[in-house]
Amino acid sequence: MDGPKAVRKSIIVPPGQGREFAMGPMRAVFKADGAETAGAYSISEWWLEPQTRGPGVHENPEDHVFCVIAGTLSVCVDGIWSDAAKGTYVLIPGGAPHDFANRGSLPVGFIVFNVPGGFEEDMPDIASALSAEDLRIQR
Repeated sequence: MDGPKAVRKSIIVPPGQGREFAMGPMRAVFKADGAETAGAYSISEWWLEPQTRGPGVHENPEDHVFCVIAGTLSVCVDGIWSDAAKGTYVLIPGGAPHDFANRGSLPVGFIVFNVPGGFEEDMPDIASALSAEDLRIQR
């Protein structure tokens, strides 16, 4: 039998609440992470203004699941760009190169589930770096 499990509390996060990381025309709002999930996962909500690029192709060790909640997200997985309309889910396995952007004329929102948790620990550095960049898509 395994040792005792961490005791967790139920939480309700109202709209607009959470730990926000502003990055110019992109922002992330973490709704649950290590403290609330015992490190099992994190949940964040991301918003990109029209004509905003993401961080560039990168890899993360954890799995990502994107669920598009507004607009159409352009997402690149393993070098292939696809348009993901509202309601689309995208599974990005840990280690898979990926990127995202809003190439449209309306804001894009998507929920990200990271498994396991821990990605949120890098967000202060990520937000600082991306805030210093021009994330507008150059035509």
